[in-house]
Amino acid sequence: YERTCSYLCRKTNSVVVCVGYRLAPEHPFPAQFEDCLTAAVHFLRTAPEHGVDPSRVVVCGDSSGGTLTAAVAQALVNRRDLPKLRAQILIYPFLQCVDLNLPSYQQNEGVPILLKERTLVLGLKYVNKDLCLIKDVFKGCHVSEDLRLKYQKWVSPDYIPQEFKTRGYKPSPTYPPSKEVCEVAEAMFDPVFSPLLAEDSVIAQLPETFLLTCEFDVLRDDGLLYKKRLEDHGIKVTWCHLEEGFHGTV
Repeated sequence: YERTCSYLCRKTNSVVVCVGYRLAPEHPFPAQFEDCLTAAVHFLRTAPEHGVDPSRVVVCGDSSGGTLTAAVAQALVNRRDLPKLRAQILIYPFLQCVDLNLPSYQQNEGVPILLKERTLVLGLKYVNKDLCLIKDVFKGCHVSEDLRLKYQKWVSPDYIPQEFKTRGYKPSPTYPPSKEVCEVAEAMFDPVFSPLLAEDSVIAQLPETFLLTCEFDVLRDDGLLYKKRLEDHGIKVTWCHLEEGFHGTV
């Protein structure tokens, strides 16, 4: 990422701080989030020492880095001891593990580099869960009835615009939840892992957002759903959709 960060630094005339957070599975979840949050808090406190206006700090990340960016932005909304973030930049982020059969997951399940199955394998390894859960999670058996009712107002194909459903999408059958699988999968609904599931009181305080989605990406609809949630709460969103883009295109 050094070349990408150097490019951003030159082109935007900004100070760019790249967080070398610890990686899973050697360092289990949520060490990665804690490292990013620690770095963000430290930089907000010491920004003037780096020639930076503390009111103009932006957090940014792509893919799982976009997940961490969203989680850090959420963690900072109630910090009265720190300057407010100026904005967040989310580049094709992973944002939820409630529904892995959204239109983008169906349409792009075999599109490199982020295949549908690989997405879940990486997620399960991240939270240190057994990979034998894969089939049950794809069916939605990891979501209890209570949580299904709670999350359906935020995560549903109904909120994906019709133009994104024309490329071979079929509504998925509903399978009953498995108590055993629900208990094991509980960590996957933590907003640090699935920022789309944060409460309204948090979403409503988030900073202005730039959001990038790619058409040929299983995570496209995560971005579309988060865009809707932010806009529903009056957060200004600049949305860029790459019609020929794929995951990892940056």
